[in-house]
This record gives sequence, C-alpha cells and structure tokens, in this order.
Amino acid sequence: MEAIVYEEFGGPEVLRHATGVAVPEPGPGEVRVKVAAVGLNPVDWKRRYGWVEEFYPTTFPAVPGLEFAGTVDALGEGVTDLAVGDEVLGWTKTGAYAEYAIAGTVAPKPAGLSWEAAASLPVAGETAQRVLDLIGVREGETLFLHGAAGVVGSVAVQLAVAAGITVVGSASESNHAYLRELGAIPVAYGDGLADRVRAAAPDGVDAVFDAAGHGVLPVAIELLGGEGTADKNRIATIAATDAAEFGITFSGVTGAPDAVRRGLTAQARLAAEGTLTVRLADTLPLKEAARAQESSESGHVRGKLVLIP
Repeated sequence: MEAIVYEEFGGPEVLRHATGVAVPEPGPGEVRVKVAAVGLNPVDWKRRYGWVEEFYPTTFPAVPGLEFAGTVDALGEGVTDLAVGDEVLGWTKTGAYAEYAIAGTVAPKPAGLSWEAAASLPVAGETAQRVLDLIGVREGETLFLHGAAGVVGSVAVQLAVAAGITVVGSASESNHAYLRELGAIPVAYGDGLADRVRAAAPDGVDAVFDAAGHGVLPVAIELLGGEGTADKNRIATIAATDAAEFGITFSGVTGAPDAVRRGLTAQARLAAEGTLTVRLADTLPLKEAARAQESSESGHVRGKLVLIP
C-alpha cells in the first residue's frame, strides 16, 4: 500500500512517500479501514521531531497521523458493532497517512458529512471538549481562549458559545471577523494582551484555554488574579510544553474511549447539520505530506489541512 513513513526524528525531509508498504491486519477486537481522508495536526510534526514522546512514544519505522475518515474494510475476531462497508471517522492505531489503517476509537460518519470535514473533526473536537471540561467553564462564565481562530480554538469557541459561555478570543486581526461570526469577542495578540482582554471582559475572566502557546501562561495567571491568587485548575494549555514550570496542566492525552466515542458521534451529527464547522485550508495528495507539514509548522495556515491517499 501507499504510505508516508519516517525512520528517524527530524524535519520534513525525514518523511518518505513509500509504496509496497505491508497492509496492516486487524487483531481481535480491531477493524481495518480504507482511508478516504486524513486530518493533519500540529502534533504530527511535533511527533516527527520527537518532542511529545511522553504522550506519543514512537516505534520506527513510523507512519504519521492520528485522525481519519474512511470505510471499514476488514473485521478482527470478535467485532460485532461494526460491519464491512461502514463509513466511520476517528483515530488510528497504526498511523493515518496511509491507504489502510487499523482503527482505534471510531464513530459513524453521517451521510451528509464530506470525507474532508469528517477527517477534520476527531482531534479538534475531542481536544476542545476535553479542555473545556478540564477547566470547568460553564454557562454564564467568561472564557479567555488564546489562539481562538485555529482549528482546535475555533471548535472550542463554537462549543463554548453553544453552552452559554462568553468567549474572548485572541487571534491575528485578519481573523477577527471570523471570530465574530463564531460568536466570540476578538482581541489582538501581542504586548498589552492582558489589558485588551480586561477591556473586552470588564467583569473578569473565569477560565483560560491556551490553544496557541507563545508565552501566554503568565498572562493567563495574571487574568485570574496573579501568582498566589489564581486558581490554576481553571487554566489549561495544549501548546505550552513548559506548563509544569507555571503549575498549569498540559492536556495532551485523549479521554476514556466510550466518552470520546459519544462526544465524536454527537459532534459529527452537529457538523452534518452545519451547526459545528471546521474551516478547511487546503486538500493535498498524500505524497505531498512533507510540504503539508511544513506549511502547518510555519503557523500561517488558516484552517485545516487534509491529505487524500
């Protein structure tokens, strides 16, 4: 089969487009899927560099990619809740940058949802909901979301607004109109960020979700009252790898499979109805995975990159 593989940590140049890669076989309780679309995530190139081994240990040769949409192709022993031909979306155990993969946690793909949209949802949807739950933000409260126009951030904005939460979201000025469309109050990045958030939320901020990093954790602590006063349980990051130095949670591991499956099923239904959207930046053939990861790493992509095997 066709797949992207890498055999050492490094830059985009370590990714190799290969043919003749062995097709994985499903074991007991597993299913194999024929991949129709792959969602590219920043964690893909962070894994390629070896930066997140604590959460995603690598065995070489490795196939990148966490999330996919595709069709069940083969069933392992004991699988009774899925059938060959079922259209699903979710996570893989063997890497998604391939024609075939062994599925991990999956949910049914609604008929009205495109392959590209389906493949864009699992990581962003699960991450957004996990962090919102972790920091305990609830109806009537105000959330500061740093990096609100990114893929995870934009999904989190939509979920929070739908739950009755006021969202102040940081983004570059070119994305402010987009955030307003999603229901957030936009503020610009850069020096003076804390003052701009306070101006947008004069009654204060109850929780902080950092989806972008770039040294914002001291600002988050300041917004919640300052060092020694802030409730750091109400701050979480998915981007700042130095979070422990500030006593803040870095959330990088998915939740329990049953809960994740239920959440993804509900979010896929919302996406098919058009009430939850992920902005698509570009769709590229699988063989251009190195270029796609390089674009993601540049930080200038507006929306989701999707690969098609």
